[in-house]
Amino acid sequence: MSDKPAPTAHTKYQESVAKYWDYENNKINVKLGEIDGLHHHHYGIGETDVAALERPDEMREEKIKAELHRLEQAQADLLADHLGPVVADDRLFDAGCGHGGGSLVAFQRFGCHVDGVTLSTVQKDCATQYAEQQGAALKVTFHVADMLNTGLKSQAYAASWNNESDMYVNLDDLFAEHARLLQRGGRYVAITGLINDVYGMASRSVSRINWHYGCDVHKRADYFKALARNRLAVATVIDLTQAALPYWRLRQQSHLATGIEDDFLSAYQDSSFQYMLIAADRI
Repeated sequence: MSDKPAPTAHTKYQESVAKYWDYENNKINVKLGEIDGLHHHHYGIGETDVAALERPDEMREEKIKAELHRLEQAQADLLADHLGPVVADDRLFDAGCGHGGGSLVAFQRFGCHVDGVTLSTVQKDCATQYAEQQGAALKVTFHVADMLNTGLKSQAYAASWNNESDMYVNLDDLFAEHARLLQRGGRYVAITGLINDVYGMASRSVSRINWHYGCDVHKRADYFKALARNRLAVATVIDLTQAALPYWRLRQQSHLATGIEDDFLSAYQDSSFQYMLIAADRI
């Protein structure tokens, strides 16, 4: 079993992040998760079924909701595909677990132990409830903890990941903690949005994304440098930018839209923002 995470003295910024997710007004994650009990806290990839937009009015929103969830599930599945040869006795770490959807996907795929951490007490409680509903509570555990200082056992994890959660933290601190937790040869995977260094500084659309979520998107070059400094050797890089566009176009036309959809589409289309999967091995 993993060690119990140590109490964390949160910074003012961490407290603001926790408060944001504790009192989040938009319930899109909850609404989509109602479909199958897997509540994701990230976006989606893949081609959409355009028939979702051609349904009669009384069916259209339900079809769009199901399609958005399918694309979010596709992203969670893609991340799990890159976690390596995980077996049931292994332990995995989900950094910034949100409502726990990614942890439950990993459990369903591998039957393994998973520890997820979040700053939000509300997210932790919801994720724990969803794990119980999925019959995963004996192996999947969620903690209120700082992903930079988890208090979990060193070198206890076969794989770990961030799925759109690294933009809230310092990269060197984050990767140092992943390197501490991972076994030698363990796999780290991230799916994240990054500023395209060729573009320069954050574009207006990326700046609005940062403001909307209270985060700070990293530059692509900084990301790879920080991995290298922390003994995480890059093994796979996949540019998912084009694969992300259909999700945002569909969400833009849904009643679940939050108003940030135009900025994601603009940033991806002008190449100021890139959506990437990065897998690295602990050396």
